[in-house]
Order: sequence, then structure tokens, then C-alpha cells
Amino acid sequence: MAEDLSQGKCVPCSGDLPPLSKEEINSMKPQVPEWDVIKEDDEFHLERVYKFSDFKTALAFTQSVGEAAEAEGHHPVLVTEWGKVKVTWWTHAISGLHKNDFIMAAKSDDLAKSVK
Repeated sequence: MAEDLSQGKCVPCSGDLPPLSKEEINSMKPQVPEWDVIKEDDEFHLERVYKFSDFKTALAFTQSVGEAAEAEGHHPVLVTEWGKVKVTWWTHAISGLHKNDFIMAAKSDDLAKSVK
């Protein structure tokens, strides 16, 4: 059975590790199936757009992701609009994806379920 990423904890990333390989990304991706792996500026990122019924709910979700990010010491790009929030995770220190990004993507999914 695969580990439950949403129960994981982020570990400090000092930048001395390489980003996840394509094979490692592909092995973790099924655990966050609604996320897209995108390439931006030669770096892989995880990105997902969540849809909500109004701005107030989108803003509440943004706040909850921000609080979780602060608790884990790992911060995303959050773009909040009426009825939707785009969340992008990647690890700046290694210019790519780390297990922490998948953990936070799974946590974001759980948070979205609680605000709908």
C-alpha cells in the first residue's frame, strides 16, 4: 500500500539534493492524480486549479493552504480569483520537485475537501 502523503511531514531542504528524477516523479504522481506536472523555466512544478462556488470559499481555501504551508515551512504560489485558486508547488532550493511538494499537494487536496 502506498504511503498517505497527506500525513507526511516536510523535511528541510538545503539545496544540496538533486530534484526528483522523471522516474521518481512518475512513481509519486498517482498519489496526487488531479495535479499536473508542468515544466516552467526548465524546472518541474506541480500545479492544480481548484474550483469553488464563490470568492469567499476560494479565499478561505487560500488561507488554509497558506496556514498549512507556514506550519510546514514550505510555501507555494497561490493565485486566488472569483471561484478558483491555482496552487503551484516546487522547491526553489533545488529548482525542481522534492517529496515535500507531493506531500503539500496531497495536503492541499485534503484542505479543499474541508472548505467545499
